[in-house]
Amino acid sequence: MTDEKISETEVDEKDLQEQYDELLEEVTLKNEEIEKLKEDLEKQEAETQEYISLSQRLQADFENFKKITDKQNKEIIKFANQNIIKEFLDCYEDFGRALEVENDENLREGIELTYNKFKDILAKEGVEEIHAKGEKFDLNKHEALMVQASDDVENGYVIEELMKGYMYKDKVLKYSKVIVCKK
Repeated sequence: MTDEKISETEVDEKDLQEQYDELLEEVTLKNEEIEKLKEDLEKQEAETQEYISLSQRLQADFENFKKITDKQNKEIIKFANQNIIKEFLDCYEDFGRALEVENDENLREGIELTYNKFKDILAKEGVEEIHAKGEKFDLNKHEALMVQASDDVENGYVIEELMKGYMYKDKVLKYSKVIVCKK
């Protein structure tokens, strides 16, 4: 081959080598850019997962809050009449005491009728008397006003009920006032 063609071929090879080097450098830069984008994508995916997790926790917390609020609202509704029933109890007891007087038969019949109506209303609303006399003393139902020794009653049992106690559904509305046996 001639010198001119060799020179031209060398020049072409140099040009090709330079182009190849430039392309190789460009590919390397693009690969680095791709790697950086992959890292960014992984960071974004991790952050997205974090947000999803946070969202799920918040939703669970909200559901728990809703359940607690519903339970509290049901409890409020369940005992909404508590105060008025407590006030009726004093009336109810007054009628009971009036029944103990045995003077006028018509008065007694009228009071008895009213007393029984009160009793039915209270029972319908979920009010029950707490039985105390002869029962084991229970701090959750009874209030001891006195202690007294007695041979007829076991230690820790109620000797006498001074004032009746009442339950409203499953809650003590008024404690029984009692005398407890203590030996």
